Amino acid sequence: MKDVTIIGAGPVGLFGAFYAGLRGMSVCVVDSLAEPGGQLAALYPEKMVYDMPGFPEVVASDLARELFRQASRFTPEFLLGRRCETLTRVDDHWVVRAGDADIATKTVIICAGVGAFSPTKMDVEREEYFEGRGLTYGVRDKEALRGKRVAIVGGGDSALDWALGLELIASEVFLIHRRDGFRAHEDSVRRLVASTVQQRLWEVVVGLEGEECLTSVVTEHKLTGERCRLEIDALVVNIGFKTNLGPLKAWGLSIEKNKIVVDTQMRTNLDGVFSAGDVCTHDAKLDLIATGVGEVCTAVNFAKVLVDPDSKVFPGHSSDMTLPELQ
Repeated sequence: MKDVTIIGAGPVGLFGAFYAGLRGMSVCVVDSLAEPGGQLAALYPEKMVYDMPGFPEVVASDLARELFRQASRFTPEFLLGRRCETLTRVDDHWVVRAGDADIATKTVIICAGVGAFSPTKMDVEREEYFEGRGLTYGVRDKEALRGKRVAIVGGGDSALDWALGLELIASEVFLIHRRDGFRAHEDSVRRLVASTVQQRLWEVVVGLEGEECLTSVVTEHKLTGERCRLEIDALVVNIGFKTNLGPLKAWGLSIEKNKIVVDTQMRTNLDGVFSAGDVCTHDAKLDLIATGVGEVCTAVNFAKVLVDPDSKVFPGHSSDMTLPELQ
């Protein structure tokens, strides 16, 4: 019997595991991915993260590694590569079915990020064929693109981050975007304008060319209809991800716009079930790692009181505690 089972081993779930350990709770962390870190490890391992307190800048994979190291301080149980299928109430506790394992737990904190995610495709002929043959939906190794001509499709934060991150690595970087406005941080747009990245605005990719691997793309100007062939070595598509809460939708949770509704204590409508991070919503919601780790601390502290009614919601500051050494 665990005191708390955390569903999701992304940054919020990992910090929640650490904080629950800090509160003396027995913890199990479950994730469908084979490695911890969530999107940091699976989608953006080479991206820089700038809005994590204590880090002026940090590579996403490095942040994921350090969060896992921090979470491991209190030796929680990790069940990775297992999808949570069902949540069942049994007497005074819950049972989470994860793969072939049944986890008996007093409380649950859902930190599933955006749920299961898959990249949004361009819906262009031969797109599936070229995937992994010059076409990717993210960058796992920037060095693999050194000296190459790289085109990036998209106009959001990820697209601009990759365009700027590859500027000094690739021989040329092209940013293909269907509009002349960007859905990105103001500072990223300012840096883009001052960079050597070649902006191909009002253009969309309508054709992919090559034999064994991708060698060029055909773009079409949305206003004039003019088509242009652009010779490239790599195409990075960053036009978003489709998300799905999967089995969680059948658990009886209150859900709005594909997010779990929580109150100020991060409680869901199910007794003893909490949620934190991008997967949940409330009136003051901001989808940031920094706010997510704050939310999971709130969830852990109120879960602690459920497990041990004699405990206090606020345990005091960690600087007043003696912790086991990091490995």
